Amino acid sequence: MKILVTAALLLPAVAFAGSSFDGTWKARLDSVKMTGKPDVWQIADGDYSCSSCVPAVKVKADGAMHKVAGHPYYDELAVRVISPTSVEISQKQAGKVMGSVTYMLSTDGNTLTGKFTDHSGAKTVTGSFTETRVAAASAGSHATSGSWQQSAMGDISDAGRTVAYEASGDHFRMHANGQSYDARFDGKEYPIVGDPGHTRVTLKKLDDNTVEETDHRLGKVTDEIRLATSADGKSMTITDKDVLHEQTSSVTFDKQ
Repeated sequence: MKILVTAALLLPAVAFAGSSFDGTWKARLDSVKMTGKPDVWQIADGDYSCSSCVPAVKVKADGAMHKVAGHPYYDELAVRVISPTSVEISQKQAGKVMGSVTYMLSTDGNTLTGKFTDHSGAKTVTGSFTETRVAAASAGSHATSGSWQQSAMGDISDAGRTVAYEASGDHFRMHANGQSYDARFDGKEYPIVGDPGHTRVTLKKLDDNTVEETDHRLGKVTDEIRLATSADGKSMTITDKDVLHEQTSSVTFDKQ
């Protein structure tokens, strides 16, 4: 999920007059939509496996941290079975706890509610979401196993739903919960400062109300993002095509 937060803008507003992107934006959580491939994972015979993860993951579901490789935001994973209908998954990177999610299954077995804590930014982000079952897992696996499609976002703390943009000439800047970039519309890659995954961005300006951002990690395109402000400049829709996971999400932001 790519919902971000900002610190207060430090540059005078008059310096960026005329850009529809300038300002602080807050996500409208009831606007979040996600399509594409489902999340697929299961717990069986004491192991947790995630086939939709990139790369795929398999570790013991014993509550202990286990090393994993190839993931930009975590290098250790712990899976703890809390009950027959609930599971906790935690992540670390370079010894730092990056976050955790507790999944709870509905009585009918068709809805999964996740409550998460994210420590990857300057401020801790908390929130919740729900996923709808697409397919069941194999017989004998934990009840939360299966294929799941995200269906709604619940409450998310302000640190996880706010972002700021600034435009000046051929510069385009983003500020979000301790992460930022200052990029140009020249096709070159620019780093997202403060991002634990070391993402780099390239930008393309389509018109005064539309910007395309392409994210890269380790030389590969990971996300294709379209930012489009409304004609009145009061709202902005961000559509993120997650190339690696083959999922697309969109969310509308309101200018603050």
